[in-house]
Amino acid sequence: MQGKNLTIIIPVFNESKTIQNLLNNIKAAELINGIGKEVIIVNDHSTDDTNKAIQDYISGNNDLKIICYDQVKNLGKGAAIRKGLELASGDFILVQDADLEYDPAEYNLLLQPVVNGFADVVYGSRFIGGYPHRILFFWHSLGNKILTLLSNIFTGLSLTDMETCYKLFKAEVLRQITLREDRFGFEPEVTAKISKIPGLRIYEVGISYYGRSYYEGKKIGWKDGFRTIWCILKYNLWSG
Repeated sequence: MQGKNLTIIIPVFNESKTIQNLLNNIKAAELINGIGKEVIIVNDHSTDDTNKAIQDYISGNNDLKIICYDQVKNLGKGAAIRKGLELASGDFILVQDADLEYDPAEYNLLLQPVVNGFADVVYGSRFIGGYPHRILFFWHSLGNKILTLLSNIFTGLSLTDMETCYKLFKAEVLRQITLREDRFGFEPEVTAKISKIPGLRIYEVGISYYGRSYYEGKKIGWKDGFRTIWCILKYNLWSG
C-alpha cells in the first residue's frame, strides 16, 4: 500500500467552532502502511466564520494537503460529497463530518480490512464493538435502527448502522455509481447502489461515537428520517 492515498471529504456548513480541531485530529492521525492523506473540504455556503477558520488553518499547516471548495449556495451534504468526489484523487475515499462526532484516530480501523485484501467497502458501526458511544436520544437511536433494518430488507445486506457517517470506499467502487441525493439521502442511496455491484465485499467495524445534542448544533431532524425512507424505497425499487 506504499504510495497509496486516502481522500477525506469533509462537507461543512457553519462549523467554525469545530473545523480547526477536526483538521488537527486528521493531521495527527498516522495511517497504516504509509498511506497518505488528502483532505477535501466543501464549504456548503456557510454563513458564519467557517471559511475564515478554514483559510487560517490552511495558511498555517502547509504539511497537510487540503483542498477547499466553496459552494455558490447551500446545496446540502449529498451535493457537497459529490463535489468532493469530483476533486478526489485518492485510492480510498472516506466521508468525515466536521462536528467532532467521529474520531479520525480510528481511520485505521476502517482501512485495515481493505489493506489486508478482504474488503472493498467498510462501514464504521456505532452499534458494535466496545468503543465509547455517547448516550443521547432514545428515539433517534431507535430511528437509526429501523432505517437500517428497512434498508437491509431491500438490499439484502446485514448492516447494523446504515446511517453512519464513516463509510470508506475503494475509489473505483464510487466510480461505478452515479449519486443524485443533495441532502442526507446520501447514506441510503449509496448503500442501495453499492449493494447492486456484483462481487463487492462490504465489511463493518465498530467505531466510537461522540454525538452532539441539538443544543450543541446537531442538524439532522425528523424530516430527514422520512426522506431516508423515501430514498430506501426509491433507490432499491425504482431508480438506478
